[in-house]
Amino acid sequence: MVTYVSALFYGVGGILVAGVALLVAFQEKLVYVPVLPGLTKAYPITPSRLNLIYEDVWLRSSDGVRLHSWFIKMFPDCRGPTILFFQENAGNIAHRLEMVRIMIQKLKCNVFMLSYRGYGESEGYPSQHGIIKDAQAALDHLSQRTDIDTSRIVVFGRSLGGAVGAVLTKNNPEKVSALILENTFTSILDMAGVLLPFLKWFIGGSGSKSLKLLNFVVRSPWKTIDAIGEVKQPVLFLSGLQDEMVPPFHMKMLYAKAATRNSQCTFVEFPSGMHMDTWLTGGDVYWRTVMQFLVKHAPEERKDDTGR
Repeated sequence: MVTYVSALFYGVGGILVAGVALLVAFQEKLVYVPVLPGLTKAYPITPSRLNLIYEDVWLRSSDGVRLHSWFIKMFPDCRGPTILFFQENAGNIAHRLEMVRIMIQKLKCNVFMLSYRGYGESEGYPSQHGIIKDAQAALDHLSQRTDIDTSRIVVFGRSLGGAVGAVLTKNNPEKVSALILENTFTSILDMAGVLLPFLKWFIGGSGSKSLKLLNFVVRSPWKTIDAIGEVKQPVLFLSGLQDEMVPPFHMKMLYAKAATRNSQCTFVEFPSGMHMDTWLTGGDVYWRTVMQFLVKHAPEERKDDTGR
């Protein structure tokens, strides 16, 4: 009996150790997916394919990584709002061009699309610390441009991009006018148990009942729930209730955390919205919601205490 129990104990222990080893070794490949299955890292199309006015912008992050971006304008002298867009974790910025084309048409704005390090034509390898630096480089570039209204820079992040955007907005209250989050998670720690159910017993965020024994091995925790609680600018939360990747209650938790300290938060649900298509299934209501937010919080003439 003792021998059987010992064998079972060591067997379970061995599986756990092997699982931890795999998690430590391959976690970045689960969080960051620059190349979709069956495709290449290269951009399948460029904005010119959709008749968009754009420029290739090359940036250098604070740690020296060379980054590629597209700055797309509605027209050459457009001084409307500038959306700094951060994409989801999979694919590259070219896969979001059709959405951006409609965004520019509906919102009368400029859009800056950043390729995270390791994505598209950007160099390096993705990590939380690195991507935070990449986002800062993009914002610093926009803030120094003379051909846009720098008082109307709005950060827009979807899924992983929302986590990126929340940190950037928190860190730059003088440069970012407002923040838009769509289908974003509370943290990667909370998502671990969603993607790999057995991990929910060992990894979890601050509100989780998990033992959190393995939290220390997660290199990209992306604690959006903490960052959003420190954002002082207006925030729009866009939640697709059919999201098959991030449970919709994550967005409700983010809103609840933000609203306790920030009275300029708006939460809007889209009953048929899935993780990637809320902008599409939401139709005119979706775009009207975003436009109203921009008109209110990134107006053409802006006077506030910062003097911007």
